[in-house]
Amino acid sequence: MRLIIREYLSADGRNHFREWLDSLAVSVKARMQARVFHFEMGNLGYHKSLGGGVWEARIMFGPGYRIYFGKEGRSIILLLLGGDKSSQAGDIRKARILWKEYLGGTRHGTAD
Repeated sequence: MRLIIREYLSADGRNHFREWLDSLAVSVKARMQARVFHFEMGNLGYHKSLGGGVWEARIMFGPGYRIYFGKEGRSIILLLLGGDKSSQAGDIRKARILWKEYLGGTRHGTAD
């Protein structure tokens, strides 16, 4: 089943996922984009719930890259942000804040 993938725009207009993705080297960015494509095809790969509706997908490459997302219904994945093992604790906190903001009715937007 194909999934709809969106990138969350926070209350301050930032796209935290895109900012992270654009900060990566071209070859690493391509691998992350491939992983998002797999999401779209319905293959989430290794991922786990972090509680509160936030999920973490691990990419077994480099410094332990992660993509943080929320699920809306059965067909929409909302990309919140990305990071790696070194920033994991802070990234999880930020992902939870962004997800709560989204659910709290301050859904400022999504980007395709």
